[in-house]
Amino acid sequence: MMIDLVQLRTFVAVAEEQHLTRAAERLHVSQSAASAHVRAIEDSLDMQLFVRTNRSLELTRAGEMLLRQAKVLLNGAAEFTSFARDLRGKTEGNLIVGASSDPLSSRIGEVVAGLRARHPLITVDVCARASAGARQALKTGEFDIGMLLGRPMDPDLTYYQLTTINFLVAGPVAWKDKIESADWEELAALPWITPSDTNRAYAYMLDRLFGERGLELNSVVRFDNSALGRALVQAGVGMLLMREEYALQGVKEGHLALSPIARSDYPQFIAHLAGRDNDPLIRTFIDAASEVWPDMKRKASPARK
Repeated sequence: MMIDLVQLRTFVAVAEEQHLTRAAERLHVSQSAASAHVRAIEDSLDMQLFVRTNRSLELTRAGEMLLRQAKVLLNGAAEFTSFARDLRGKTEGNLIVGASSDPLSSRIGEVVAGLRARHPLITVDVCARASAGARQALKTGEFDIGMLLGRPMDPDLTYYQLTTINFLVAGPVAWKDKIESADWEELAALPWITPSDTNRAYAYMLDRLFGERGLELNSVVRFDNSALGRALVQAGVGMLLMREEYALQGVKEGHLALSPIARSDYPQFIAHLAGRDNDPLIRTFIDAASEVWPDMKRKASPARK
């Protein structure tokens, strides 16, 4: 039995998520289809790739070794398609873009509108995905473009910085006096709404604010979507690291209070596979983004180890 690219993408997604259902949701396939893809690879290779531990799936030693090769093959397939498209000399096709759940920050609507106006033969699929998941999806070929928070950290990707986003620590207005007078230790002791593992940008900023001071947040609720986090803090559940424009709007509307000592910032990027620098589809998106973000700058990727 031949192993196809769809099966390889499923294998990589399951390996990264360590969970069949989450991998299936990520790939927009049924759980039974994802399971069948993994079984097909195992049957074809005559080896076990995963072992079940509690509620997760972990790679066997053979699975770990094959995962690295699977990513290489998927990257190669994306580069092959890019090369073929360049030879054909036609700017047409479908772009799959991973963007944050906050479309206003990425201006994804304006970018896609500009792209479609100039290139009506290009269609676009836009998928909401946290930054960490978007990076992995770029490397497996699920996404062509990712719009993410974070710093350039992967040598396999090309990065373009769009802007720097400011974040403030906000909480329910009923706690206004405590929030505004709290020192770092008192601030950490208040109830907090904290990010799940998929929101590594938020986790990194919180660690920079509190972890580096030796403090642990009193986390009472976790979220995997910034809009959910904002709804929770507005309902009075706890403190939240929030984008500055939303925090200031909440203060203006009278339902949020801000810490005067805690703020952070994080760069926002567009990224794509480094091997697709000359892909006409990628270039059309970068050109459209540069119209919306005139100060956009290409950033150096970290060196390969």
